[in-house]
Amino acid sequence: MFTGIIQRVGTLAALERSGGAGRLTVGTGEWTPPVALGESLAVDGVCLTVTHSAGGELRCDVLEETFAKTTLGRKQTGDEVNLERAVRAGDLLGGHIVSGHVDGVGTIRALGRAGHDRVLDIACAPELLRGLVAKGSVAVNGISLTVVDLRADAFTVHIIPHTWDHTALRRAAAGAAVNLETDMIGKYVARYLAGRVPASAITMDRLRAAGFMD
Repeated sequence: MFTGIIQRVGTLAALERSGGAGRLTVGTGEWTPPVALGESLAVDGVCLTVTHSAGGELRCDVLEETFAKTTLGRKQTGDEVNLERAVRAGDLLGGHIVSGHVDGVGTIRALGRAGHDRVLDIACAPELLRGLVAKGSVAVNGISLTVVDLRADAFTVHIIPHTWDHTALRRAAAGAAVNLETDMIGKYVARYLAGRVPASAITMDRLRAAGFMD
């Protein structure tokens, strides 16, 4: 489990694919406490298991399904990636609950400014948009962000200067693909309500009446 608070930016040192699977190696520098073998690590929001940790580099095995359903298969050596270690009992939950199980890939349609903040307009599939609500949470490349504007084919998020400067999104450009994970609690709510009422009957008013929204 993760929080969506990026702890450092790593650099992709190697990406290998063979026989329906592969592995990636990320240069991270030394980490305190050291990253242990078998530890979970979110790489651009994708939960992976560390299989090698030495010399400031971490290696993780990656399933072909993960390459196909996330942006990891599109990465190139030298690309920056967001990194977060799994949350521990007693850690501050500064973002929101993030599983590291990416729901799909979106595309940055435009980048803008709102005062000091960056504004990302992200297009994605309708099934992903159904898992979002205005002012709700979304993980974009593993970063916990708030949905500001929600439309029929896209949504926007605002990114404060600190987050922009200390995550790999600082290299983002229009047309770039990003990993998206919708809010875990929202997915459970939708699943629960779908079993009680027809999907077409799930509306914002029904969610409020059920106590799931203010």
